[in-house]
Amino acid sequence: MTTRFATLVFDRESAAPPAALWRAWTDPQARAIWSAPSPAVTVEYLKAESVIGGEEVSICRAEGQPDIRCAVRWLTMESARRSTNTEILSAGGTTLSAALVTAEIAAHGDGAALRLTVQLTSLAEDMEQGYVQGFAAGLDNLVDVAQRTMVLDRVIAAPIEALWQAWTDPQALPEWWGPDGFSCRTRRIDLREGGGWVFDMIAPDGTVFPNHHKYSLHDRPRRIDYTLHWGEDGPKHADASVTFTPEGSGTRVVLGMIFASREECEGAKAMGAVALGQQTLGKLARYVGA
Repeated sequence: MTTRFATLVFDRESAAPPAALWRAWTDPQARAIWSAPSPAVTVEYLKAESVIGGEEVSICRAEGQPDIRCAVRWLTMESARRSTNTEILSAGGTTLSAALVTAEIAAHGDGAALRLTVQLTSLAEDMEQGYVQGFAAGLDNLVDVAQRTMVLDRVIAAPIEALWQAWTDPQALPEWWGPDGFSCRTRRIDLREGGGWVFDMIAPDGTVFPNHHKYSLHDRPRRIDYTLHWGEDGPKHADASVTFTPEGSGTRVVLGMIFASREECEGAKAMGAVALGQQTLGKLARYVGA
């Protein structure tokens, strides 16, 4: 058996701010979107927990090739700055490679820059060229995802269970959801994994915006994943998730959205979506008495 070592460095620049680039790099929902290097490859995530000490397990499949199991363990995470993780690749029970991956993110002009350093040990075979091709293509996808990502972040002075309840109680959610002055008219609501919420958002001037949220994950009390659609079973507008993390005596709530296209993301920002989203989180805070 020949052991091969390599240090690989990948640099990417993005028009997205550091917070969006960080979310694209670390968030399980985003990683599931960009990690396949080409349409001929599929990546199935069996487990994903992007926290210090958390584990991520995925299976990479390509026609005519053996399935590759990728096991990631997050070692350090400094939000919007730096992360380190181990990565073990195996096939058929044989370990192919082990790597230490360090990601560094910094502001760059109006956007952000990412430097990825991979310290690779190839075990069963020479994996260097495969890593170069796979990471190069994946990081190009990541930049695209980051540039259509919006992140809203707020620390709310309330316990995590109170916020989870406000987000998952069918009586509570329509009471506070939406920016200041907006109201919700529910047509159907089923707030559970596999369920959905069909409703109209009604603006202060009476304009009606049909919505459909489809829930794919309820990980109590940590995370909710869902997709946003233009009206019942309409075109998908965005993949979204909300996470709840205890912070001091309160809870950090992070709402992330990956829009269907960069144009939709830029259009939403131009209409004031960031400020309107913060108003929504403000209404949530008031609803729980914070």
